Amino acid sequence: MTASDTSPGPGARGGRGPLVVGVGASTGVPAGEVLALIGAALTRAGLDPRAVASLATLDTKAREPGIVAAAARLGVPVLTYSAAELARVAVPHGSAAALAAVGTPSVAEAAALAGGGQLLVPKQKSSDAGGPGGATCAIVRRPHLRPSADGRDAPPTRSEEAMPIPTTEVPLDLRHHGDAEVRDDGGTLIDLAVNVRTGTPPAWLRERIAQSLTGLAAYPDGRAARAAVAARHGVAAERVLLTAGAAEAFVLIARALTFRHAVVLHPQFTEPEAALRDAGHELRRVLLRAEDGFRLDPGAVPDEADLVVIGNPTNPTSVLHPAATLAQLARPGRTLVVDEAFMDAVPGEREALAGRTDLPGLLVLRSLTKTWGLAGLRIGYALGEPETIAALQRAQPLWPVSTPALVAAAACVEPRALAEAEAAAVRVAEDRAHLLAGLAEFDEVRVVEPADGPFVLVRIEGAAEVRKRLRGLGFAARRGDTFPGLGPQWLRLAVRDRTTTNHFLQTLDQALTLTHP
Repeated sequence: MTASDTSPGPGARGGRGPLVVGVGASTGVPAGEVLALIGAALTRAGLDPRAVASLATLDTKAREPGIVAAAARLGVPVLTYSAAELARVAVPHGSAAALAAVGTPSVAEAAALAGGGQLLVPKQKSSDAGGPGGATCAIVRRPHLRPSADGRDAPPTRSEEAMPIPTTEVPLDLRHHGDAEVRDDGGTLIDLAVNVRTGTPPAWLRERIAQSLTGLAAYPDGRAARAAVAARHGVAAERVLLTAGAAEAFVLIARALTFRHAVVLHPQFTEPEAALRDAGHELRRVLLRAEDGFRLDPGAVPDEADLVVIGNPTNPTSVLHPAATLAQLARPGRTLVVDEAFMDAVPGEREALAGRTDLPGLLVLRSLTKTWGLAGLRIGYALGEPETIAALQRAQPLWPVSTPALVAAAACVEPRALAEAEAAAVRVAEDRAHLLAGLAEFDEVRVVEPADGPFVLVRIEGAAEVRKRLRGLGFAARRGDTFPGLGPQWLRLAVRDRTTTNHFLQTLDQALTLTHP
């Protein structure tokens, strides 16, 4: 392949519209090889990686681990076409070997061109990017088309024209979480990266869990804990499913429920999208905008969406959406998943939907790991319609929640525990106000307000360098660039007590001075 073969076509740099990357791959091709090839092709053509809206390939290659993983890293869906469909697409740079093997002279070019558009980058091989040569790619711009959830093309809707494009210039690591910031630090850093309440679990809860250890020889029996959770929210027990943390619930949703048009609202906790992609689902993102305070506009969610996922209060923005606004998303034939993992950190749990039985398709997820310091125990629950709960339960293995976790679940919904959680929520609100007042003193820092979670989201130019300097000065902050809709200028900060906050504000002043002298 000569240099002229890989030069971008007319308008490659200045055109508009999403990019579709056609991909061909031999069996076992690794994700790194696919990503390196795509990155080299985009760079060589002067194309913006943020404009990549989807990968496209032969349907028999859609489950190829390298392609699946590459799509997940890029944060885009995989469009698939049958061999018969690709055979009908004229390609300019085919090969007889590919034609004999799969019925089309070039999987990469045919898949990219199957929905129309302008070929910007002809077929390239991973060997051209320094790889072993097991992958091919071609890039097309589709100015007036967007991929629909069923893998075909349709005219863009108002909500999608500004929606399904990754917002960072590097592939997103959807599985990066706050614990990674402190996992290997040896306990030397003050942790502002993880949102688990400090000083937890309390002594009385540790004692209850310890007492349960004498019963480990018996199989877990979740009936009492399930009944306790049901009573706490005033619903029937068949509306409750106990899970190994909210994270398990996202996996169950992705594997057990039936839907075709999944939508995830971002920025938010990335595990729902990761679980959907791992289960092979295509999905679309609705990106809430910083200039709107990351507030929800229900009209931005496509009407055809039959699975919608949103957090409230939302991690990492700390935005608390009004319950009445969220209720507008509920409708027959749609599953509305509201992640309320941090709702018990909101005084009075205002705007909560947990316990509501009047909204069709509502599925509320709760976690007991944040307020009670049980991240290592893994306990949470889902509240929803009995048919939905039954479907999720069938996807669980036998005895999915351990006896100690079941004991903790029952203990954490007792009246005494609820009163303690409410008092903690009030203290968090007071401590958050102190943090916000301190951050307001820095001209370099912009805070997303109002904030209602046990964390705040801040924007700082040069945040990556600030974060590095904070680590050197003893504080761990959560990077924001792994959340769709954010970028490297964002950091999430957990709310801590006033003494810790005062120390942090002094340290932030040092870090900013070093970064912006």
